[in-house]
Amino acid sequence: MQGFFTFLQQNPYLLLFFVVGLAVWIGRASIKGYGLGMVAGAIVVGAGVSVWASSYGVKLELNNFAKSLFYYLFMYGVGLRVGPSFINSLRGDGVKFLILAVISSVLGLTLVVLGAKLFALPTGAAGGMLAGSQTMSAAIGSAEQAITSGVVKLPEGMKPEDATGMIALSYGITYIWGTVGIILICKYLPRWWGVDARAAAKQYEEEFGVRDLEGGGLTGFRQFGLRAYRLENAAQVGQSIAGFRKANPEYRIVNVARGGEVLGADPDLVLQKGDVVALGGSTEHLTDKMGLIGPEVADPKALGIPLDQAEILVTNKDVVGRTFESFRGEAVAGQLQVTKLERGGVPIPAGLKTELQRMDIISVVGLKSAVNDLAALWGRVARTNTSTDLLTLSAGMILGFLIGRIEFPAFGAKVGLGNAGGLLLSGVIISSIVSRLRFFGNTPNAARNVLEDLGLVVFVAIVGVNAGAGLLAQLTGAVALKIFIVGFIACTIPPFIVWAIGFHVFKINPAVLMGGVAGARSHSGPCREAAVEIQSTVPWIGFPVGYAVSGILLTVFGYFAMILAQ
Repeated sequence: MQGFFTFLQQNPYLLLFFVVGLAVWIGRASIKGYGLGMVAGAIVVGAGVSVWASSYGVKLELNNFAKSLFYYLFMYGVGLRVGPSFINSLRGDGVKFLILAVISSVLGLTLVVLGAKLFALPTGAAGGMLAGSQTMSAAIGSAEQAITSGVVKLPEGMKPEDATGMIALSYGITYIWGTVGIILICKYLPRWWGVDARAAAKQYEEEFGVRDLEGGGLTGFRQFGLRAYRLENAAQVGQSIAGFRKANPEYRIVNVARGGEVLGADPDLVLQKGDVVALGGSTEHLTDKMGLIGPEVADPKALGIPLDQAEILVTNKDVVGRTFESFRGEAVAGQLQVTKLERGGVPIPAGLKTELQRMDIISVVGLKSAVNDLAALWGRVARTNTSTDLLTLSAGMILGFLIGRIEFPAFGAKVGLGNAGGLLLSGVIISSIVSRLRFFGNTPNAARNVLEDLGLVVFVAIVGVNAGAGLLAQLTGAVALKIFIVGFIACTIPPFIVWAIGFHVFKINPAVLMGGVAGARSHSGPCREAAVEIQSTVPWIGFPVGYAVSGILLTVFGYFAMILAQ
C-alpha cells in the first residue's frame, strides 16, 4: 500500500478526484433512507485516506489555493440560489419565516459557543460543531477563514492545520445526528404536540385549492386540454363566440373551421351548424358538459393552433397579491395551464387561492397567443437559456472579493465578511438584479449546481485530506463525547422552540410549519420526509424563505462561532 499512497502523493489531481469520486459513491449509500451524503462522505474519505497513508509514513496534502478557489465558487453559487428568496422574505408573510430562521440560527450558534466554553473544547471545535449540528457544511469554510485571517488567536503550540483538523473532526462527529435528528424531529413534531398535521394539510389544500402533487412524475393526466367538436347542438347555433364565452366562462373557443376554411376566433364570429369548434379549457371542464356543442372530432385544421411553453417572471406590481383564481375572468383563462410555481429557487405547490409574489417564476403551457398575453400581464417571459454569462460571473466574483476586504473593529480585532461572506453577498446582489432584469447575467440552474456541488465537495475533500494526518493526535474518547453532546443539544433544542413560536405565536398552519422548521435549518431532507409523512406537498410552502435566510446566516455564523468561543 505504501507504493499506492506514494503514487497518490506524487499525483495530487488523481488524489483529489479519487477522494471526491469515492465520497460521492459512499454518500449515495443509505440505510432506510438515511446516509452520509457526499459532503460528509468527503470529510470521512479524505481524512481516512490521509490517516491510512500516514501509517505508512506518507503525508498526503493538497493545494490550499485550489481549496479556497472551490470554496469561493461554492459560496458565490449559494448567493445566486438564495438571492431572490432572501429579498422576498423581507415582505408579507415571509417575515414570519424569516424570524423563525433567525431564531433557529442564533440558538444554534449560542448553544455551540456555550458548549465549547463549558467543556473547554479545543480551538476549532465550535466552528465544526456548528457546521455539523446545523448540517451547514459551508460553515466549515467560514470557520477556517477565521483561523487563516488571524482573527482567532491559536493557543501556544497549536498549528493552523491542527485547528482546521479539529473543525473537520467536530463536523464529522456532529453531522450524523445533525442530519438524522432534524429529520425525525421535523417529521414527528406535530404528533408530539398532539396535532393532526395530515388533517391540517387537507384543510389547507381545500382552503387554497392546492392539489397534492407529491411524486408527480410523468402521467397521462393533463390539466389543460384542447379539443374539437362539430356543432350540432341547436342551442349554440347562431350565437357569437363572445356570447358563448359569457354563457360558459370556463371555456374558450380558440378556433373555428367551416367548410375546410379556418376562420379563427373573432369574438363577433357567429357560430353555424356544422362548424368545427376548437375548445380550450381544463380537462375537468371539457368532460363536464359532454354534448354542449356536439360530438368530438379529430380535425387537424381546427386543432392546428400553435402551442407554447414558457417561464413567466412576475414583475408587475399590480398583480402581486392576486390569486390564480382571480384571473379566471381574463381573456387567457382556459387557454393555458400553470404547470409549476417556483419561489426563491424552490418549487412549491400552487392552488387557485395561491397569491402571486414578485419574482415568482410561473411555468405555463398553452396557446402561444395566451402565453404571450399572460406574460405581458404578469411581467415578462423568461426563456430557458443554457448558456452561462461568464462576464457577469467574473464581475460578481470581483465584487465579492472587494466586499470581503471591508473590515471594521470588533472583538478586539478587525472583523469583516471576508472573501467567503463577500462572495455570498455578491451572489445575492447579482441574482436579485438578474431576476428583475432577466436580460443579462444568465446562470442556468445546472451551472449553478455545479458551482455549489463540485465546489463544496472538493473543498471538503481537501480539508479532510489535509487535516487527516493530525486527527489521531487530537482525538480522545472524552473530547469526542463532549463534542457529540454539544452537537446533540444544538441540533435538538432549536426546532422545538421554532415550532412552539410558529404554532402558538404566529398561528401558522401545522403542515406549512413543518416546512418552516426544515427551512429554518436550511435542510430539504426534513421537508421531504414531512411531505411523505402527511402525504401532502403543503410543507414545501413554508420552506423557501427560511431556507434562504438560514443558509446565509449559518454560513456566516461559522466565522463568528470561532471568534465567540475563544
